[in-house]
Amino acid sequence: MDSLPFGFNAAVIGASGGIGAAVADRLVQAGAGTVWRFSRSARGADHLSYDDESTIEGAAAQIDRPLHLVFVATGVLHDAAAGVRPEKTWRALDPAALARVHHINTIGPALVAKHFLPNLAPDARAIFAAISARVGSIEDNGLGGWHAYRASKAALNQIIKTLSIELARKNDQALCVGLHPGTVASALSEPFQRGVAPGKLFTPDHSAASMLSVLDGLQADASGGLYAWDGARIPF
Repeated sequence: MDSLPFGFNAAVIGASGGIGAAVADRLVQAGAGTVWRFSRSARGADHLSYDDESTIEGAAAQIDRPLHLVFVATGVLHDAAAGVRPEKTWRALDPAALARVHHINTIGPALVAKHFLPNLAPDARAIFAAISARVGSIEDNGLGGWHAYRASKAALNQIIKTLSIELARKNDQALCVGLHPGTVASALSEPFQRGVAPGKLFTPDHSAASMLSVLDGLQADASGGLYAWDGARIPF
């Protein structure tokens, strides 16, 4: 992360997942001063659950120095235990599944922003980044299906855009962006990897390195946008 100050500080939300763990490891390798790792599966002070806002507030309260990067690496596409699976037709729409997907993919990152954005360095380059998805693009949707996931990521993109406007008033060097990681060999994509073209299924480390490289190259006027792992801007 050459664009961030020497010894920069970072927080990774969802650090026990494939992408989140790879991002945190990459940040350490890049010379971060401190990397806080928070996740649902962690215990004690590192535990953070979108089902309990107080855990998000408590995690943010641990940050005792200015942050230069907050990276949100959480998300859900399918969850058999919760009855969540990508819909192939409108006949499969289920209110509980819709609510759960929006809770994890949209409301959770919004609450992270609520409590972590005040910790961003106020007078230096600082970044809030959350994993979104290309399929969250309304303009790019030519296939249909996956109603809940698409809608939740589209809503996340709007949250990011809105946050970016407010953040710019506080720090004109700050960025707030969404990132599309590509199709990554992880639990989220596992049921859908068969149809991925050769060379398009990335390891978590490859995706993490690519996204961090994209962040390094973005200027402040890119704030509010959605960017793919290769740096291409994705329309909302």
